Amino acid sequence: MDAGSIKQMFIRKFGESAIEPSVFHAPGRVNLIGEHIDYNGGYVLPAALEFGTTLVIREREDGLITLASTNMPEEAEIKVDEIGLNKSGQWTDYPVGVMVELAERGFPVSKGYDLFYHGEIPNGAGLSSSASIEVVTGYGLLAMGGYDRDTVQIALLSQAAENNFVGVNCGIMDQFAVANGKKDHAILLMCDTLEYKHVPFRTGSYKLVIGNTNKRRGLVDSKYNERREQCTAALERLRSCKADLSYLAELTPSQFEDFKSALTDETVRNRARHVIEENARVLASVEALTANDLGEFGRLMNLSHDSLRDLYEVSCDELDVMVEEARKIPGTLGARMTGAGFGGCTVSLVHEDDVERFVREVGENYQARTGLTGDFYVCGVGEGVEQLGN
Repeated sequence: MDAGSIKQMFIRKFGESAIEPSVFHAPGRVNLIGEHIDYNGGYVLPAALEFGTTLVIREREDGLITLASTNMPEEAEIKVDEIGLNKSGQWTDYPVGVMVELAERGFPVSKGYDLFYHGEIPNGAGLSSSASIEVVTGYGLLAMGGYDRDTVQIALLSQAAENNFVGVNCGIMDQFAVANGKKDHAILLMCDTLEYKHVPFRTGSYKLVIGNTNKRRGLVDSKYNERREQCTAALERLRSCKADLSYLAELTPSQFEDFKSALTDETVRNRARHVIEENARVLASVEALTANDLGEFGRLMNLSHDSLRDLYEVSCDELDVMVEEARKIPGTLGARMTGAGFGGCTVSLVHEDDVERFVREVGENYQARTGLTGDFYVCGVGEGVEQLGN
């Protein structure tokens, strides 16, 4: 839906006014490669998507904040001087949390506003619908208040809102990619230091196809903690070979081969191997994309999934089936799971001439093999958070 149509929905809901509404947009995001290495000192390579969350804002004169969405039935009405006093347990906690963080940073919301959201990101698919809401709220309210819009700081305050107010202990990657995305570029990001650079991602006649397995991700928290513990154990053992080692991803694959005998537990050794080789794949992906070698990038995507399946063991039957079926389509350069695993989404790089066949055949075969119906989203790489129309 275009911004003009969403603005008309806003006016139908909140009425006409002499004040013209302002429109903002923040994308969803997908991690192209680099999974489960952010907490091991490695690089990630996310990209902003072409679809996301649109926010229409207009100032009110009565000191009330109203929150409404085309996607969710819940609405909220909050007095400016009562922002953050109560949690609802609904989607409205995300923008309210952002307002709390803005106030703590010296940018309080001191006027009333109507805020109206329209999201095109499926909830629970691992494409950062919550980060998109947070970032577009922070960016929009800073713009309405006449403040500078530093997108790195907006990412940080959005993460803080989710950590502190909503109560989800997420990392920085989602908010950072949403806030700092660039059309036709991926972002090489070191999550600890926020060192980043934009990497050309000229897909040309290829499209990203995101496949949602619609498998509920029930094991993520417990298995995530288990994987972190195993990586910590590997790091401690490897320090007997390299005393100044701070993170697993600091090692090169060749160094790992020299030191791997220190890891006598096969499972711990496999976890470390994934981290070190996945980080190398991210850096190799940057070289491939810079050289516009999509074939090599697709090969690295495939290797990434196989490692997540076999070494890190965070895939599941549904993800593996969708990846297997994706790779059967002639125009598919690469396919892999994306996100934490145990359900969620795959990402594939598919020639535009084969996209229709991909969606049809992968969908049919996935349903036949798993009994679940997958959803597919075809898109390119979009812009980060921005103001639309003015």
